Amino acid sequence: MQGNVRPENMARITTKELADKFIAEQIADVRAQVGDKKVLLALSGGVDSSVVAALLIKAIGKQLVCVHVNHGLMRKDESENVIKVFKDELDANLIYVDATDRFLDLLAGVSDPERKRKIIGAEFINVFADEARKLEDVDFLAQGTIYPDILESVKAAEGKKAVKSHHNVGGLPEDLKFELVEPIKLLFKDEVRVVGEALGLPHAMVYRQPFPGPGLGVRCLGAITRDRLAALREADAILREEFDKCGLAEKVWQYFVVVPDIKSVGVKDESRYEGWPAIIRAVNTKDAMSATIEEIPYSVLHKITDRITKEVEGVNRVLMDLTPKPVGTIEWE
Repeated sequence: MQGNVRPENMARITTKELADKFIAEQIADVRAQVGDKKVLLALSGGVDSSVVAALLIKAIGKQLVCVHVNHGLMRKDESENVIKVFKDELDANLIYVDATDRFLDLLAGVSDPERKRKIIGAEFINVFADEARKLEDVDFLAQGTIYPDILESVKAAEGKKAVKSHHNVGGLPEDLKFELVEPIKLLFKDEVRVVGEALGLPHAMVYRQPFPGPGLGVRCLGAITRDRLAALREADAILREEFDKCGLAEKVWQYFVVVPDIKSVGVKDESRYEGWPAIIRAVNTKDAMSATIEEIPYSVLHKITDRITKEVEGVNRVLMDLTPKPVGTIEWE
């Protein structure tokens, strides 16, 4: 499929049969485009980059070089799962970069949300570019661009008010000149998931809930500290585990914990205990322009509260955010 316009007669990919046909077509197209050259991919572990990685592994095997950057703002065990699926199970040519200290040092003392986002985005590009420069004979850059990204970028280019614009991995330095490989660029998100399952990716990875590019950096509210980030990661893991157990994981579009930079007085072991609040947010939406709050049974909330306050160091309260969008946004920062 050439160009950035989805053909009017292109069938919606809704079944494994259609997905298998699409995969076969893309494998042939990628092999014709790439030949025996190498392809570089920033593998975040998100749905889009994971599907692209799995597809390209089928098409060109070890010619694909995946770079997974752990910026220290991932959810619990996410980087480990990327390594398990792609390196151990799919035998991918995977480079793992633990850049935690590099990111957190730059973020120290920074409380403004937009500054945090810009620092994280810019440093991701720097780390990825550093790894790219170490590689030889790489001519192609693969991206998990999907059709909504193209539609939004076209609106921006036409001077219309768009949700957001999209750039090649945020805009790489000029000395890194690659030809793009974008095998899923004409697919909508639901189609990407069907293709992902047809490729044999784990269900949890294919149906991974939306996760912001800055990761937990915009859920650790205010200036990020390592201890509060660790508390956030553990509290979020408990929330996800309990949602899985009670069937809410498949029902709720996005659910997460935020931990603000405030403390309140509590009691622990019969002594005064100052700790942070862990705030639960669970929303449903069709277009992310508006969102409603998912009603969580009190029995589930009690279980989550009990576990977080007992198991997470530094947290002494659990709160529930009941604000729809509008007036609230989906994320806090």
